[in-house]
Amino acid sequence: MLKKISTDKAPAAIGPYSQAVIAGDMLFASGQIPINPATGNVEATDIVGQAEQSMKNVGAILEAAGVSYDNVIKTTCFLADIADFAAFNEVYAKYFTQNPARSCVAVKDLPKGVLCEVEVTAYLK
Repeated sequence: MLKKISTDKAPAAIGPYSQAVIAGDMLFASGQIPINPATGNVEATDIVGQAEQSMKNVGAILEAAGVSYDNVIKTTCFLADIADFAAFNEVYAKYFTQNPARSCVAVKDLPKGVLCEVEVTAYLK
């Protein structure tokens, strides 16, 4: 049986999907873009600010599932511009100190024209 995770401390889904789903001992979180859940807006205009908000949104979902960044085993990161890779990594490294497995790619476009999106898979034990 699947358990859906939802929190108002992260942006609501902007489509027909869940913020996260638990299957067995695993949490699969949808990608988090830098929407401030308090306002519903993308407030930061640079990669550092947007990465910070995306990481906070990921953290809120992890917290709602009863785990932390330390439980994350895999991340997938999407950048609108690969030139932002180094600046994104600076922010990312503050949150994911356990160095989970990761993919990071540049894509043509992201929802709402944001600069980054982060999705995670976490182990719940």
